[in-house]
Amino acid sequence: MRQITAGELESASLPQLKEICEEVREEIFRTVSACGGHLSSNLGAVELTVALHRVFHFPHDKLVFDVGHQCYAHKLLSDRADRFRTLRKRGGISGFPKRTESPYDCYDTGHAGTAVSAALGIAKARDLKKEDYEVIALVGDGSFNNGLVYEALNSLHILGTRILILLNDNGMSISPTVGGTHEALSRLKGGEGGEDDVRLFERYGLTYRGPVNGNDLKELLPALEGAKEELKGGSVLLHVVTKKGQGYPFCENAPLETHGIAPSDGEGGTEYSAALGEELCALAEKDEKIVAVTAAMTDSLGLRTFFERFPERSFDVGICEEHASVLSAALAAGGMKPYYAIYSTFLQRAFDEIIHDVCGQNLPVTFCIDRAGATGADGETHQGVFDLSYLSFIPNLTIAVPKDVGEFRAMVRMSAGFNGPLAIRYPRAGKDGRSEPVEIGKFEVLHSTMSDIVMLACGERPLGIAERVRRRANAEGIDFTLINARFVKPLDGKLLNSLSAKYVVTLEDNARIGGLGDAIARFYAGSGKEISSFGYRDAFLPHGTPQELAEEFGLSEEDVLRCVRDFYARR
Repeated sequence: MRQITAGELESASLPQLKEICEEVREEIFRTVSACGGHLSSNLGAVELTVALHRVFHFPHDKLVFDVGHQCYAHKLLSDRADRFRTLRKRGGISGFPKRTESPYDCYDTGHAGTAVSAALGIAKARDLKKEDYEVIALVGDGSFNNGLVYEALNSLHILGTRILILLNDNGMSISPTVGGTHEALSRLKGGEGGEDDVRLFERYGLTYRGPVNGNDLKELLPALEGAKEELKGGSVLLHVVTKKGQGYPFCENAPLETHGIAPSDGEGGTEYSAALGEELCALAEKDEKIVAVTAAMTDSLGLRTFFERFPERSFDVGICEEHASVLSAALAAGGMKPYYAIYSTFLQRAFDEIIHDVCGQNLPVTFCIDRAGATGADGETHQGVFDLSYLSFIPNLTIAVPKDVGEFRAMVRMSAGFNGPLAIRYPRAGKDGRSEPVEIGKFEVLHSTMSDIVMLACGERPLGIAERVRRRANAEGIDFTLINARFVKPLDGKLLNSLSAKYVVTLEDNARIGGLGDAIARFYAGSGKEISSFGYRDAFLPHGTPQELAEEFGLSEEDVLRCVRDFYARR
């Protein structure tokens, strides 16, 4: 796509702006269809983004995206059109705002609820430096369920600054938006809102304006110009209503299914989330205490059927990960058996609640941690490579890592009778396998030999690497014992103590610091065994395929094989 300049946007007539919108929309559709990414949210935000670039002057003015997955049109309008087709590819542009990528991106985002806080900080820095520019926070209605937004709004008067909040209301996060704020916005959109609904925002010191049609430039442009003028007197919230998937009927009619699109050459396999939904439904049929909790991701986590069959035992709390953790803990304290399904990267937000509310009380909450390990093209904010590290030192918590979907099913079944905090972490998709009973804290010996080398791997991807390394090593006359270390906590002490091998290799789809390798090293401290651990090095993983990231950041098949050869030569 050609690069559209700021001058072109400023001088364009309304019909010309509409043509630019369609040009941008078509490029987004073509690129996302090939590269994967967030489709329907970006299609809905095209007119809003074009209008913002017409009314404000970026990068002099600052635009902070909440989450940021709707930033594609912004990237096309900010000197990146010639690179846009490298979207989410290794070495290409990110699918999220990135300060190192362009001066047009003033703040890195990727998780919900951060934009208002960030905009306030940038605005306050502007005031202190006596600079002159506007700061805009573009926030979706789903993010307005997140408590961090209200913490930021609570400090608006305290900070004594001014920002423009653009509330992009499409009635969706990933799943449909829920909760009291959503209901207030719905009344305002429907013309039924009263003074109390407006006061919801104005009590924080915001001037509320709207709602306006965010897909109609004729209505949107003067509303933005008016908001810009009102900014001179204080902070403004402009309520903009958009349609997710705008311009492509199949996206408009299926905004949930087209929220995120896999690349045309994406990984296949069985979805772990589908297995979770099936197993939880089967367990819930037999046990009325089983409940399911999610934070705005019912369908993505495989819980739709459970929610339909057991609505009274289903809780979608919106983008409120901390609240969901405390809710789960309290449900357990009240005698229920909660399963909290969540992506690894989003569970980070509930770290204190995991420690204090769940594990501190030793409550039987099962965390079903999806998208664990390197997830690929969404980049740094979405790689699930820290959960083993930040969970493994918490007392009372058991951590399970299945080798395939079959073993995952067995772990879910096992969890029904487990009376303590449990985390099961797994990737998005993988291979099927036999579903044999699993015992807490027991490893599985996959291949046994008298070799002086033993390899311990946890999770499907590391075990796949281990199997390939073993085949290649066997071709060179080298063998080693291979163990499925399916519990990172507790370790299988009995088995580990029985191993006479001098050389130990560990593999994990996690940061090297604090995970399986560190746990094994502590176990064998002072034993004389030599340990070599493979996981991701001390870095934030950028976007790229999981295979590319593994090779580049510390989980390389070649490096593991080289290590085995070295140990074999020294035996």
